[in-house]
Amino acid sequence: MSAAAPVRESVALTIGRGVARALGNALLVVVMVYLLWILVVGLVDNPFVAKGPGDVAEYLITGDDAAQHRSEVMEQLMVTLRDAAIGFTAGMLAAILLAGAIVLSRGVESTVMPVAMILRAVPLIALAPVIRLIFGRGISTVAVMSGIVVLFPALVGIVFGLRSSSKQMHDVVQVYGGSERDVLFKVSFPSALPSLFAAIRISVPGAITGALIAEWLATGKGIGYAVVSAAGQSKNNEVWALVIVVTLVSLLLYTLAQVLETFVLARYGKDAGRA
Repeated sequence: MSAAAPVRESVALTIGRGVARALGNALLVVVMVYLLWILVVGLVDNPFVAKGPGDVAEYLITGDDAAQHRSEVMEQLMVTLRDAAIGFTAGMLAAILLAGAIVLSRGVESTVMPVAMILRAVPLIALAPVIRLIFGRGISTVAVMSGIVVLFPALVGIVFGLRSSSKQMHDVVQVYGGSERDVLFKVSFPSALPSLFAAIRISVPGAITGALIAEWLATGKGIGYAVVSAAGQSKNNEVWALVIVVTLVSLLLYTLAQVLETFVLARYGKDAGRA
């Protein structure tokens, strides 16, 4: 047996535990959401407003028009996923770039963090008219509104991760002639991987939330707008179906991010369970 075999077994074991943990968490959330759904339907006790699992299943799977309904829901879902991907990418890229600049310069921190906190503190609904006025109703508005939701928690988490790297490793790089940028890319960013993936896990559902808000207040497309439109027309089966579908998709994407985190952190010898 080669010396690398125990290492490979340890990595495989870590990955197995991480994937099992992610799938177990997802299953637990599904069960909790289902039980809460049943509880809410029972408490409301109004079949016209509160639709249960059977009603949604009939709307999407077993009903006469289920195929058409599925097609319409999937069409809206694809728009929302596109919008969420745009917001997630914009927010995460901005957070990573700003976090690197903050670690390199205290002046950047004193400038950026107050603005980020203001964007976080002011409700997005209040900012929406201004954003829509500046950027219109297109993709730019989606990127800004969804990106704002992603930016602040990701920025704080990544900055924390970058600053948690070992000072001794900083000294080693600098002794060999490395600059502050070398320290950032060769020490700080690898050390910040757990915090980066924690930010990604938080940002995935956040990006979907931002996309839904942007669709409702600006673009008039996707699930965010479809839910409001259906509710205004008392199409309650459609409302519940849209909400359940986007909830399950959010959970699925969160779980995929958790699984990806497990593989990457295991590759770098880190435990995803501590992230």
